[in-house]
Amino acid sequence: MAVAKVVEVISSLIESIEHAIRDGVAKVGETVDNIESVWVKDTKGVVRDNKVVEWRVILAVTFVVR
Repeated sequence: MAVAKVVEVISSLIESIEHAIRDGVAKVGETVDNIESVWVKDTKGVVRDNKVVEWRVILAVTFVVR
């Protein structure tokens, strides 16, 4: 029997949505083992002076509890 747990995190970076996702998963991976998947629940761009200056993502990171 496998048991999984999900943690929800918000990650933000100026480079891109993909970078924000990768950074968020890497940060969770510093304290959590057995990460299986990530679900991008929402994305948001912060705009200043008519330019996107930051990307934010809400992530649901799933890992197996052993």
